[in-house]
Amino acid sequence: GYVGGYDNFDSSDGEGSSADQILKQLGPYGFFQYESGVHRVQRVPVNDNKLQTSAVSVAVLPSVPDSLIAEALPPTELKIETMRASGAGGQHVNTTESAVRVTHIPTGIMAYMQEERSQHKNKAKALKLVASRVYALRKEQERKNRSAARSSLMGGGDRSERIRTYNFPQDRITDHRCKVSVQGVQSWLGGGMVRKFGPHLYEMERDERVEALEEEGEEDQKSGDSGGKGSRKGKSWKQC
Repeated sequence: GYVGGYDNFDSSDGEGSSADQILKQLGPYGFFQYESGVHRVQRVPVNDNKLQTSAVSVAVLPSVPDSLIAEALPPTELKIETMRASGAGGQHVNTTESAVRVTHIPTGIMAYMQEERSQHKNKAKALKLVASRVYALRKEQERKNRSAARSSLMGGGDRSERIRTYNFPQDRITDHRCKVSVQGVQSWLGGGMVRKFGPHLYEMERDERVEALEEEGEEDQKSGDSGGKGSRKGKSWKQC
């Protein structure tokens, strides 16, 4: 569920934590969120001898519980439109307005759903998808506002920037955020890849958060010292 994530993690267990420990405390979303970003593949096709590069953008979204959708998406912020479904589907298609488009007005995030024959079910699915996207956007904004250091985990926050490269000719996978490489592309794609890189990325995020908190503490101390000096200006002090 979306309530999982780094903010629920007990930092006291961070030192030397295994993938199983991290997954247990972060939850599925908190663990797999590190897969968000652009994954680049380098390979030589069977019928060619030139190296070709392709990329795919992955987005890992939290699942917002149905009970919290109304809280996350106030009706005043939504524009809900119904329309006739299009495409194959027999007599039902183009005869009833079962398709639903939901738009979150403040962010412009939109979802269109026509998978179900029922307008009610399509609306529920569209609302859930919009809620997940809005929640993910808000969390990303919170992270950016809280600390610029955190953005390095997502490759500088630019989704067009690669986070991992799968180099088939060299049989190597490299994560560009934590600077870790492993050999054996096919074996890692068969399972265990997320568990391999997840702990490294978690440790990286933890260190960056600690550093950011230390920097905030130093800034607060400087501000306090400056304010204290200003408040004593013009006063005469007597030794008691």
